[in-house]
Amino acid sequence: MSTQSPIHQDFQVPLFRLAFRPFFWFSAAFGAISIALWAMAYSGRLVFSPYGGSYFWHLHEMLFGFTVGVIVGFLLTAVQNWTGVTSVKAVPLVLLFLLWLCARVMMFFPDAFSALSIAILDVLFLPAAALAFARPIVKVRLWRNLFFIPILLTLAVLNGLMHLSLSGAVAVSAPSIGYLTVLLISLVMTIMGGRVFPMFTANGTGTARVAPIAILEKLSIGSVLLSVVATLGFLNTPAIVLGLIYFFTGAINLIRALRWRIWVTYSTPLVWSLHLSYWFVCLGYGLLGLNQFQLLASASTALHAITVGGIGFMILSMISRVSLGHTGRRIAVGYTMTIALVLMLLSVVSRVALPYLLSDYALAIQVSAALWVMAFGLFMVRYAPVVFRARVDGRPG
Repeated sequence: MSTQSPIHQDFQVPLFRLAFRPFFWFSAAFGAISIALWAMAYSGRLVFSPYGGSYFWHLHEMLFGFTVGVIVGFLLTAVQNWTGVTSVKAVPLVLLFLLWLCARVMMFFPDAFSALSIAILDVLFLPAAALAFARPIVKVRLWRNLFFIPILLTLAVLNGLMHLSLSGAVAVSAPSIGYLTVLLISLVMTIMGGRVFPMFTANGTGTARVAPIAILEKLSIGSVLLSVVATLGFLNTPAIVLGLIYFFTGAINLIRALRWRIWVTYSTPLVWSLHLSYWFVCLGYGLLGLNQFQLLASASTALHAITVGGIGFMILSMISRVSLGHTGRRIAVGYTMTIALVLMLLSVVSRVALPYLLSDYALAIQVSAALWVMAFGLFMVRYAPVVFRARVDGRPG
C-alpha cells in the first residue's frame, strides 16, 4: 500500500484541484451576500459598520473582493491551458484561497482586528496570486502572457492606496481610486474579450470564427489603456479631452463587439450574455464621456454600467462556462442558468435606468440588488455540485 501523501498525487479534495473551483463559487457567494447587505444598509434597513464604513466597504469589496477573486481564479486556471504546466493546486491553493477569504471575513469585524492587519493581509493577496501566475509562464517562457503580471501588481497598488485613503495618508480619495480601478479592470475584460469571445461564439453556434482586424484590436485595447492613463489625477487631463477619449473608447469597442455577430447567438445563453456584457462596457464609456461634457450629472450611472453590466454580467456568464468546460461537462446551460442570466440582464437595466424613472432612488438600488442576488444565488445552487465534485470524465483538475 502506498504511503505517499495525497498532496503529491492528484489532490483528493476536488474543490482545490484547480483555482476556478474555490474562487468562482465563493466569489459568487460573496458577491450575492455583499450586494444584499449593501442594499439593506443603503435603504436604512440594516445598521452595518464594516471596515471603512458601509460605502467604502461596498466600493472596495466589490472590486478587490468579488471581482479580483474571480479574475485570479480565471487566470490561475487559464495559465495551465496556456502553458501546459500544472497551475497552483492542493495546499498552496488552499493557502492562497484562505488569504483571500480571511481578508473578506476580517473586514466584517473591524473592532476585532487592527486596520493595519486587515490592510496587510488584503494587499498581500494579489502579489501572491501574481507569483503563482508567473511561475508556469516563466517556466515555458510564454512571455506574451506576462503582461497580466503588471496588471495584477497595479491592482495591488491601487488596493493599498485605497486602504491608505482611510487614514488620509494619501491625498486621493477612495472613490477616485475606485474609479481608476474600474477602468483598469475594464482593460482586462477588453483583452480577454478579444481573445475568447469570437472563439466562444464560433464554438457555441457552429459558425465560422470572425478573424480579428489588427488595427481594430490595437485601437480597442489601446483606447482603454489610454483612458486609464488619462484618468490619473496628477495628469489633470482637461474634461473635454477626457470626454473625447471616453467616447472614442466606447465607440471603437462597440464596433469591435458588433463584428462578433451577436445575432447568431440568440439561442446560446452563454454566448449572447457575453456579448451584451461587452456592450455595457461600451455604454459605460459613452456615459463617462457625457459626464465629462456635463451632460450626465453623475458618473455613478456610467460606472455602474461598467461594473454591474460589464463586470458582473460578464463574470456570471464566464464562470458558468469555464466551470462546465473544466469539469468535463457539455458547455450548455438549462433553464436555471438561462433564468439567472436574464435576471442579471434585468439587474443591469434596473441599475442604469430605474434611478431616472423612479423618484425613490433607494428603491431602484433595491430592485437591482434583488435581481443580482437571485442571479448569483441560482449560480451557487446550480454549480455547487460542479465545483465541489470531481470531474465527470475522471481527469485531474
